[in-house]
Amino acid sequence: MTVRAYRRLSVEERRAQLLDAALSLFAHRAPEEVSLDDVAEAAGVSRPLVYRYFPGGKQQLYEAALRSAADVLELCFAEPQQGPLTQRLSRALDRYLAFVDEHDAGFAALLQGGSVVETSRTTATVDGIRRAAAQQILVHLGAPVPGPRLRMMVRTWITAVEAASLIWIDEGKQPGVDELRDWLVDQFIALLAATAATDPETAAAARAALALEAADGPVGVLARRVIPVVSEAAHLL
Repeated sequence: MTVRAYRRLSVEERRAQLLDAALSLFAHRAPEEVSLDDVAEAAGVSRPLVYRYFPGGKQQLYEAALRSAADVLELCFAEPQQGPLTQRLSRALDRYLAFVDEHDAGFAALLQGGSVVETSRTTATVDGIRRAAAQQILVHLGAPVPGPRLRMMVRTWITAVEAASLIWIDEGKQPGVDELRDWLVDQFIALLAATAATDPETAAAARAALALEAADGPVGVLARRVIPVVSEAAHLL
C-alpha cells in the first residue's frame, strides 16, 4: 500500500488556500449566503482553523477575499501601451468580462451593494477598482493627469462597463460576450468623440489615439455606420 506523504502548509499557503475556497463560494453566491462552515468544508479544514487565520470571522475573510479579487480586476486593464487603442481596450475587456462570467453572482453582489458584510472598507475597495481602471485608460490616452472633462468621460465609461456587466448577468449573459465587448469599445469611441467636440484636451488625446487605428478597424467601421444616421438627423433639423 502506498502512503501519501503529508506536507504541512506554510502560513501563506494555508491563507491562500482559504482565500481560494472563499472566492470560489463568493463567486456563485451572495456573501450573506456563505458561512464559515461552508468555507471550511470547501477548503477541507475545520471551522476553528478558519478562525485561526481569520479571527475576525466572516467579515475579515470576506474583506480579504474581496481584496484578492480586486487585485485581479485591477490587473485586467493593465495593458502594454502598444498598438491601436481599440485593440488594447478589447484585450482589457476580454479579461474583465471573463472575470465577470466566472464570478457572476459574486460580482453582482459586490457592485450592487446591500450585502450584510458591506462596510466602508469594502466600499473603498470597490471604488479603488474603478479608479485604478480609469487611471489605466487615461494612461493609454496619454493623459495621466487629465482635466475634469476627460477624467469625467473615462469614469463615465467605466461606470457604463459595470452597469452593462450587471445587466448582462441579469439577461442570462446575452448577447454573446464578444458582441458585448465590441459594443463597449464602440461606446468608448463614441463618448471620446462626443467629448472631444467641446473639450480641447480630449480632442488632442483623441487625435493621438485614433491616429493609430486602421481604416477597416473598429473606429472606421463605427464611423461609417454612424455618419449616415447623424447626417440624416441633421438634415431633418
